[in-house]
Amino acid sequence: MTLIYGHRGAKGQAPENTLASFRQCLDDGVRRCELDLHLSRDGELMVIHDPTLKRTTGRRGKVSEHSAEELVGYDARLGGPGWHQPCPIPRLDELFASCAFEHWQLEVKSASHERARRTVLAIKALAERHALSERITVTSSSRVVLRAMREFAPGISRGLVAEYGWLDPLKVARAHGCDLLALKWTLCTPERIRKARQQGMHVSVWTVNEPELMLRLADMGVDSLITDFPRLAVTTLAARD
Repeated sequence: MTLIYGHRGAKGQAPENTLASFRQCLDDGVRRCELDLHLSRDGELMVIHDPTLKRTTGRRGKVSEHSAEELVGYDARLGGPGWHQPCPIPRLDELFASCAFEHWQLEVKSASHERARRTVLAIKALAERHALSERITVTSSSRVVLRAMREFAPGISRGLVAEYGWLDPLKVARAHGCDLLALKWTLCTPERIRKARQQGMHVSVWTVNEPELMLRLADMGVDSLITDFPRLAVTTLAARD
């Protein structure tokens, strides 16, 4: 069975990476999600894709220049589907406490060695506090982040985010001890999926929004799809099964 992950919650249906988006994902019957993390100025994990605030809040500056208390006061519904109420940037702590997902893909963008260390330790502390260490995979395209995961949180699953094929994604993932490979769908081939599964890796493919593509990738044997439209994915794959 092909699993479904809501991309930034339900990005196509509600403002991305907000509590409203993750609740929409759960309401659609999808109990797995993917999200993005950045540290606030005071070291809290905030759920937002970009390192800057402009695209989703209209405000200037970087996430890292604002305190968590300031960030949770910013409305992050700009540029998404029309939404009737303000949607604050959530703390990851709040999301863990209020959304009962079966599994979380937490993506961490590129970071300096020190920032990667701080981010990984913050994830580890929250995962332990909420008893979620077994239900999390931290993903990244950054070798620095993956090395920090291996050093500071070896007990938490890690995954490589691969967008380009110029380096063999399987080789890179194996070198960093990953057990999940988050592939851009254009990199999917039956041979690559077969080899990944032989090596015990879960293949999660992004971002898959068209029913025909969902069916094609499911038939190819991917383990999970990451989609902006969880409800559409549920109905499409249910009809296939």
